Amino acid sequence: MSAKLTAIALEPCRHVEGHVVLPGSKSISNRTLLLSALCSGETSVCGLLKSDDTDVMLAALQKLGVLIEKSAQNEYVVSGRGGVFPVKDAELFLGNAGTAFRPLTAVLALGDGKFRLHGVARMHERPIGDLVDGLAALGARVNYLGAPGFPPLEILPYAPRQISIVHIRGDVSSQFLSAMLMAIPLLKREVRIEVVGELISKPYVEITLNLLARFGVNVQRDEWRAFVVPANSQYVSPGTIHVEGDASSASYFLAAGAIAGGPVRVHGVGKSSIQGDLRFADALGQMGAIIELSENWIEARAPANGKLNAIDADLNHIPDAAMTIAILALFAKGTSIIRNIASWRVKETDRIAAMATEMRKLGAIIEEGVDYLRITPPAKITPNAVIDTYDDHRMAMCFSLISLSGVPITINDPECVAKTFPDYFDVLATLTEVAA
Repeated sequence: MSAKLTAIALEPCRHVEGHVVLPGSKSISNRTLLLSALCSGETSVCGLLKSDDTDVMLAALQKLGVLIEKSAQNEYVVSGRGGVFPVKDAELFLGNAGTAFRPLTAVLALGDGKFRLHGVARMHERPIGDLVDGLAALGARVNYLGAPGFPPLEILPYAPRQISIVHIRGDVSSQFLSAMLMAIPLLKREVRIEVVGELISKPYVEITLNLLARFGVNVQRDEWRAFVVPANSQYVSPGTIHVEGDASSASYFLAAGAIAGGPVRVHGVGKSSIQGDLRFADALGQMGAIIELSENWIEARAPANGKLNAIDADLNHIPDAAMTIAILALFAKGTSIIRNIASWRVKETDRIAAMATEMRKLGAIIEEGVDYLRITPPAKITPNAVIDTYDDHRMAMCFSLISLSGVPITINDPECVAKTFPDYFDVLATLTEVAA
């Protein structure tokens, strides 16, 4: 086994160009795997993301008795269990994958087994109490094995309650609502989910609703206030489903094109995408980058004058890609403000604090608020900064872009990118090699 890479030193670069074929979307991959396991019939999943987060979902489903086979064409063929997992007692390790932990909690809590769900230390600091409260209203029996409101969890067999309306908070994580939407069809009766507070990260709920429809469950909704799962809902396999390229991952390469000339074209996501992070391209355009879109690709290049504009924007709808905008602010004229990003506090790390700390190492003036960052770029980015990544894949990928300012930078624990994009640094290098 090769030794773990503790740091990577990125050489300075001032021009990039080329093409990138994106890995599959994490959000779509894990939702698709779970729905494929819950439906009736076999589902061939094409373009599945290969990463730590999807690995834990695959392992969990297999431990629950779901047959998943990989074909010679790298398709994953999932034999659906019709909503009933054959294994009734299991301990599941889910790493730091919210897209696995939250939906599996909901699905298993409305089933008839006994399960223990846990993850890495940071997963045990990420709140889940609002989801558990919503499930408990339906009759789920979930115990906290550590601090109340947080994993690890013990799930006991479901004790049905004939309740038709359930409430879920929307202002902490949209994954709570998505988890409920994926689990409630298993009850075979109409349930109305009412959202308490402002629903954040709405585009991720759109992904869930789109995929539910692909698997035969059409949820009715009242704007973003309430969602009705129809009676007698049943998941049915679409036969074959293709996973889009990851729009969040696209942000790093599009940003590279906007910073350092370009053009850089990413393939696998475009006008027809169901992912909200496609709107990163709109924010990039606001900053002055030149953007082109097709059905299945997006291209970005630097403004004609080579300098990006500062931005003042509410980026609640693209919380992951908003981190890339924060880095772009270091290349812009003037002070930028990234607003309504409170959800960063409960991600893989406290991303507001982490981004502020690391950008200050580069000479930036940062004002950190409860739900915003105000970023004033330095006259010249400090060279040879050593960036800590906090076991957060997006920290590593974001700060890699600093090398495009023409200064060297070192990224600690670069292997954390395995969570969603294991070969990220190799792919980034292909763009800089073309430039050389």
